[in-house]
Amino acid sequence: MARIGRLSTKGSVLLLCDIQEKFRPNIFQFTNIVSNAARLLQACRILSIPQILTEQYPKGLGPTVPELGAEGLKPHTKTSFSMLTESVESALKSLGDPQQVILCGIEAQACIACTTYDLLERFVYRNRRNFTVVFYTYLSVIFSQTDRLFALSRLKQSGAFLSTTEGVLLQLVQDAKHPNFKEIQKLLAHPSPDTGLLAFFSSL
Repeated sequence: MARIGRLSTKGSVLLLCDIQEKFRPNIFQFTNIVSNAARLLQACRILSIPQILTEQYPKGLGPTVPELGAEGLKPHTKTSFSMLTESVESALKSLGDPQQVILCGIEAQACIACTTYDLLERFVYRNRRNFTVVFYTYLSVIFSQTDRLFALSRLKQSGAFLSTTEGVLLQLVQDAKHPNFKEIQKLLAHPSPDTGLLAFFSSL
C-alpha cells in the first residue's frame, strides 16, 4: 500500500537536529528558523509527543540555542552527520520504535540528509515497515539557496514527506474538537515567514 505521509500523535517522535549557537551568524533567517522550531517543540509537549535532541560536536559548535526552549531535554552529542547514533537508537527503542518521525534541523545537505536516509533505509527499505519521515522544510536551511533546493528535491525523491509548521500541527490534531486544539491554535496565530522556497514547490 502506498504511503501517504499522514501524521498522528500516536507513534510519533520529534527529532531536533543540531540547532546550535555557532550556526547563528551563518544561517539565513536563523531567528525565524528557531522560532518555528520552538513552536513545533511546544506543540509536541502539549500533545505528549516525545522529543529527542542532538548536538553536533558541541565543543566546536556550541550548545543548543536557549530560545528553542529545549531545557529539560538532555542532548545526545555526536560527530556523525546522522542523528541515528547508538544513544539515539537506544532512545527510540525505549519509546517503542515510533512509526513516524518529525525531523527538523539546520543543515539540509548534511545532518538532515544523512538522518533521513538512515531512517528510510533502516525502517522502510530494509524492514518493509510503514514508516513516515516528515521533513520539516522551514528548518532545513543551509548556506546556499541552491544547495538547499537540491537537498529538498533529493530528500523528496528518497521518500521523505515535506511539510511546514502549520501543516504538521494541523495534521497532528486533525479535528477542531481535539482536546488540545485551542492550545495548538494559539501556536498558529502568527504565520511562518517566507523562506524563499516557493520557487522549489512551484516546480513540483
